[in-house]
Amino acid sequence: MRTFIRSTVYHARIPRDERSFRMNAMEADNRGLLITCPKCGQRNRLKYEALRRTFHCGKCQTELHAPGVPVDVKSDLVFDALVSHSALPVLVDFWAPWCGPCKMVAPEVRKVANETAGHLLIAKVNTEEVPSLARRFRVTAIPTMALFKNGIEVARQAGAMPAPAIRKFIEQDLAVR
Repeated sequence: MRTFIRSTVYHARIPRDERSFRMNAMEADNRGLLITCPKCGQRNRLKYEALRRTFHCGKCQTELHAPGVPVDVKSDLVFDALVSHSALPVLVDFWAPWCGPCKMVAPEVRKVANETAGHLLIAKVNTEEVPSLARRFRVTAIPTMALFKNGIEVARQAGAMPAPAIRKFIEQDLAVR
């Protein structure tokens, strides 16, 4: 028997097991991105080295796409694995929850992540949760965006930017490399 819950937003009846698929749909670890299949709920690992190719759910064979949302980085180990092994260039947004400009740029970063899915991976590093990364990369102002390719920082820009300026920053630095 399926139990149902009432959604507070749409007042629709959503099966409880389906709701759990939506929560924590993606997280990063030192080997890849863990993505929950939207169809069956199976957890799947997308290895960083293979992010350019198409993935399928191990259980139901549903096609899984590269993330169109920023990836939260929770540790140095995950960060190092992500930037050094990713088949895609990685744009890292260093931010803090108390920072007003960071809050303003967050939706712009999400727009860029959605538009560049499969071509660029966007990671967010909360400098309050992982201060060691902020020190290591000498982040003195936030928000700061750093572009990594093959584990090497190739560009950096401090300050809040709208989505078109973020895209321009990415394109000009990737075109030069």
